[in-house]
Amino acid sequence: MDADRLETVVLTDVPSLGGLYARAAAGAAGGLLPRTLTERLPARILRRPAARRGTGGAPLELPAVAHVVEGVVVDPTGHEAFCRTVGAPLREGTGGTEAFSGHLHALAFPVAMSVLTRPDFPLPVLGMVHLANEIEHRGTTAVGEDLTVTASAERLRPHRSGAQVDVVARLAREDGETVWTGRSTYLAKGVRVPGTAGDAPREEFVPPAPTGHWHLTAGTGRDYAAVSGDWNPIHLSGPTARALGLKGAIAHGMYSASRALAEVGVPPGVPFRWTVEFAAPVLLPGTVAVAITDDGRGAAWRGSRFAGWDPRRRRPHFTGTVARLDG
Repeated sequence: MDADRLETVVLTDVPSLGGLYARAAAGAAGGLLPRTLTERLPARILRRPAARRGTGGAPLELPAVAHVVEGVVVDPTGHEAFCRTVGAPLREGTGGTEAFSGHLHALAFPVAMSVLTRPDFPLPVLGMVHLANEIEHRGTTAVGEDLTVTASAERLRPHRSGAQVDVVARLAREDGETVWTGRSTYLAKGVRVPGTAGDAPREEFVPPAPTGHWHLTAGTGRDYAAVSGDWNPIHLSGPTARALGLKGAIAHGMYSASRALAEVGVPPGVPFRWTVEFAAPVLLPGTVAVAITDDGRGAAWRGSRFAGWDPRRRRPHFTGTVARLDG
């Protein structure tokens, strides 16, 4: 979707993710949620009308809008708490403490979610599967700096298991320079859109020699929710996750991705591209075997590859790359 053709909707503030998840639950309460969950929803939410999602055979269309929030501050306290949770060191640059890229994703995520929970968004948000992320971290952002967040949805297309869509978020300085762009890909299972799925088959995963292990507690999802604001019920407890059809609570994908990025250790001040693909979710509590392979170290660093998998079943949880951006 051409960004120049999007209608701009300026929000007065960063929306609350709790309110957005309540809106998503309200839209799903007409029959998309299991009864065990809708019975627990407050009556004031259940009374809200569910959004129509492509009824009557009409083709599904993404809203041609971009949501914008200006003056979003990289809060020092929130940034430090996020970094502590995912194990990212605080990096000092010429302009002060450099904002960690995983925290910038968390900063932009509520604005992206506000697009996904619009009444005219055609896909059900609760139960959506997070497939992948691609992030370009082009400019150093200082903690305490004001940014403008812009988010929109694009590329609605078929997937072998349903429909997938990209949500693009951008962070820009006051002068308009884009310093960070994130593309998150989600899957709505069972939703059909015209076209042929072009999903490439996954390569067989062969676990490499691990460079470490993560021992995640049952509270890992709640810990990450507290510093990211992402209180999606699938990450919080066994009962709330099972109410949405999962076997139990699972770790946030961006917790795993951010923790892997922290362990890669991109040199300060270096622009980079960061990608991650998610496979099997990480059930909590659980152990993840991790391998990180670097191409160069320190000033000579050119990139890294990382992977996380179930050490017992040898099934992948996530794979990704981090690469220096030149120019």
